[in-house]
Amino acid sequence: MTRVAMTKSDPNSNLGRYMREIQQFPLLEPDEELDLARRFLGADDPAAMHRLVTSHLRLVARIAVGYRGYGLPLGEVISEGNIGLLRAIRRFDPDKGYRLATYSMWWIRAAIQEYILHSWSLVKIGTTAAQKKLFFNLRKVKQQMSHLDSGDLSAEIIDRIATKLDVPDYEVVNMDRRLSSPDRSLNVPISVMGQGEWQDMLADEGSDQESVLAEQQHAGALRNLLQKGISTLNPREQAILTERRLRDTPTTLEDLSQRFGISRERVRQIEARAFEKLRLQMLATLPADQAPDTVYQ
Repeated sequence: MTRVAMTKSDPNSNLGRYMREIQQFPLLEPDEELDLARRFLGADDPAAMHRLVTSHLRLVARIAVGYRGYGLPLGEVISEGNIGLLRAIRRFDPDKGYRLATYSMWWIRAAIQEYILHSWSLVKIGTTAAQKKLFFNLRKVKQQMSHLDSGDLSAEIIDRIATKLDVPDYEVVNMDRRLSSPDRSLNVPISVMGQGEWQDMLADEGSDQESVLAEQQHAGALRNLLQKGISTLNPREQAILTERRLRDTPTTLEDLSQRFGISRERVRQIEARAFEKLRLQMLATLPADQAPDTVYQ
């Protein structure tokens, strides 16, 4: 395959020359296209593949030109369209009765649209069928309705667009706002003087050192109070309270009843009594203004 047929490695340079060169490849007659397609399908003939590709490069270019409004390099858009053409030729069945151009244009558009969706924004913008439909049709529909003003759409316009494109109203609102506010770099200067960038204005959502230190000290004080409070309980109360309240997976009443040779209800009563004694001990030791909510539970 020639360099002209595959522009992926050279999408922008000498684009004008490339557009002139592809016009020199002759179009195929129906019988000739059918013969070439069968040769490629049956024997994977590279010469037949070359003829099929080069005869449709101008179709790719014509479709790609229709996507110039998305601000991406035309050469790259054409390159992606050429990849779609290759995929179409490999899947084309010449005995179905339709022309390769009719079949391949869907593959070409799909490849170009997929490229635009992944390149237009740093944030993934079109993941559902409704979002893709809106991305490629919203601007055109707004233009048809003579509604290209800035700002949010009115409820009436939203309803008309949603009905026309058969998508939910909220999808229209979300896509319109995203298309109206393209990505901006956080490294853009705040002013024309170039002093400071937008990222400098972002607030740190993490805790400051003073808060972290205060929380650590408070947690340490509570642990000390807990240890002192537990030490006032008798050994059986300590064991039951620890197993029932201080384990990631509490021990069952049944297991504890077997361990201590008492009923499950008795275990529950000891647990409740031990917890109440611990709570009162901690409240008596900790200043009222520092008592955490967990002490009362």
